[in-house]
Amino acid sequence: MNTSERNVQAEISAIVGNSRVVLFMKGTPQFPQCGFSSRAAQILQACGIREFAYCNVLEDGAIREGIKTYSSWPTIPQLYVDGNFVGGADIMQEMYASGELQSILTT
Repeated sequence: MNTSERNVQAEISAIVGNSRVVLFMKGTPQFPQCGFSSRAAQILQACGIREFAYCNVLEDGAIREGIKTYSSWPTIPQLYVDGNFVGGADIMQEMYASGELQSILTT
């Protein structure tokens, strides 16, 4: 299937909808490919989320660009919880420091 035949936004919506916690990142939680993605995965683990869905955007350029449109957020990583966009690494860090992220993840 070529890129013009793909509905990337529908693919992203399905990824977000299929798991409670989804991290769009560069690399994998075990082998992150950028510092921000590494930090985002560490924050989730610090919140007690040992397993979460992730999408390695380096494997699919259409998803990598499409997620930026989907969220209206220009950078990766991007965290989604219960289908809602939470934020990137900096926002995750701030929410973790305040306890807000833990609250979202445990409800």
